[in-house]
Amino acid sequence: MIAKRFVYLFIFSSISVTSFAQKGSAWLKGGVNLANVSYNSDGEVDDANLLASFHVGIMGDISFAKILAIQPGIQFTGKGSKIQRGNSGDLNYFKATVNPYYIEIPVNVALKLPVSKESTFFVGAGPYAAIGVGGKRKIEGRTLGVSYSSKDKIEFSNDDPSTFNDEEGTGLGVMKRFDYGINATAGFLIRDGMIALNYGYGLAKLQSGTNSSEDNNNKHRVLSLSVGFKL
Repeated sequence: MIAKRFVYLFIFSSISVTSFAQKGSAWLKGGVNLANVSYNSDGEVDDANLLASFHVGIMGDISFAKILAIQPGIQFTGKGSKIQRGNSGDLNYFKATVNPYYIEIPVNVALKLPVSKESTFFVGAGPYAAIGVGGKRKIEGRTLGVSYSSKDKIEFSNDDPSTFNDEEGTGLGVMKRFDYGINATAGFLIRDGMIALNYGYGLAKLQSGTNSSEDNNNKHRVLSLSVGFKL
C-alpha cells in the first residue's frame, strides 16, 4: 500500500517537476551509482566494497536570482553495498551483495556561474527523501569447505511516517523503508546537455527498528555520475 502511494507520488512529482520547470528548464538524466554503506561511528566506508548501480529521473532547474536556482527532482535509484571476507577458493569464505532500489526526491539549491554563452557551471546542496520499492539480496560462501548460497528479494518494514508511531514490521534482515539525507552536487549545463556529479550522504539507518540519531553505522553513501538532456 505504501509503495503504491509512492508510485503515484513518482508520477505526480515527475509531472510537477516538468511543470515547475516551465519557469526554468527540465532535464531527463541517468547514469552510474557507486554505492556503499558506512560501517563505523565516524561514517567511514570500505572502498573495496563499492557496489555499481544506476539511476534515472528528471531534474528541474528554476532560477530565483541571477546566479541562484532551485533544482528539484525525482529519480529511481539503486543503493547498497558488497561485503566480502576471504576469497572464493578459501576454506571459509563469505560474500553478500545487497542492492535496494528507491524512489528518491532531492531538492538542491545551486549556485550557477556562466562559463561561456553556451555553458554554465553549477554547484549546490540540499536534502533528499526516498522510499524503498524493491531490490535483491544475494549471499554466497563456504564454511569448513561446505558451500552455500541464497537469493531473495529485499524485505522492507511497513512503517508509515504519517502515523507518527513506532516503526511497524521490524525484524531481523528487514530494511527500513524510508531513507533521507543530504546531497552535494556539481556539474555543467551545456546547450541542451548536462553532466553532473552528486554525493548522497544518508542520515537514516538501514536496519529496521534502529535509531539513526546514535551514530553513523550502516547508512547509505552514494556517488553518482549523471548525463542528461533538456526536455
